[in-house]
Parts: sequence; structure tokens; C-alpha cells
Amino acid sequence: MARTNGTGRIGLAPFLVASNLLVWISAVIVMGIVSYFISLNDRNVSGHIIYEEVISVLTVAFLLLSFILGSYPGYSLLFNIIFSYLWLVAVVFTAEDWSSDYASALDHTVEAFSFIAFFFLFFNVLYDWHFGFRGHVRTNAAV
Repeated sequence: MARTNGTGRIGLAPFLVASNLLVWISAVIVMGIVSYFISLNDRNVSGHIIYEEVISVLTVAFLLLSFILGSYPGYSLLFNIIFSYLWLVAVVFTAEDWSSDYASALDHTVEAFSFIAFFFLFFNVLYDWHFGFRGHVRTNAAV
């Protein structure tokens, strides 16, 4: 096995990759279902549904950019902080709109996947903060 100087290893930590993948999948699911709701009734759409659609579309787009730019914890911290708060508002909107007995299964699905996106973005913030600003030492040692 060849020894290297350690510079060949780039990318996110496995936890962040899995977490970002779950956030991205949740955003795609929310985007698809909310787009379906908008297509059913495009004349009378509430501001909450538009907000959820915009946040899910932005998350899908910028999370791909975050994979490219966030090779080390800390670079994607700003993205995770901003989008965790945006998804928190989306969770509040979905809970306000669709937490009732007369809501359909798709309504509850949007609510659940909005929470999943917020939950994993929040843990991305904690993970990035811990390893980016709490003195975690990164070395390029071969051993």
C-alpha cells in the first residue's frame, strides 16, 4: 500500500454525507408533493404552500452546491444554520395548516418530511459547530 501525504482525502464526513442525503431526499419529496398541491389548485394557493415550495426548491439546489463547497466541517455551517431556521418555519406552517383529523395522508407526509429536513439540518449545525469551532485538530499525518 502506498503512503500518501494525506492530501488525497477530501469530502464530507460520513455522518454529514448521510445527513445531507436525507435532507436532500426529504426536500425532493416535499417539493414534489407541494408542487402537486399547487397544480391541483393554482388559483387559490396560500402563502404557506408557496413558502414550503420555495424552501424545498432552494434546499435541493443549494445542497448540491454545499456538497461541492463543504469539503470540511465549518464551510457549510452558514448554509446549515440558514436552512435549518427556514425549515423550522416550514415545519410550523405545515403543523398549523395540516395537523388535523381532516388532513390527507399527503398533507401528513409533507409535515413529516419537513420535520426530517429540519431535524437533520439542525444536527448538521451541531456537528459543524463542534468540529469546526471547538478545537478539533485536523492533521495531514499518514498514520
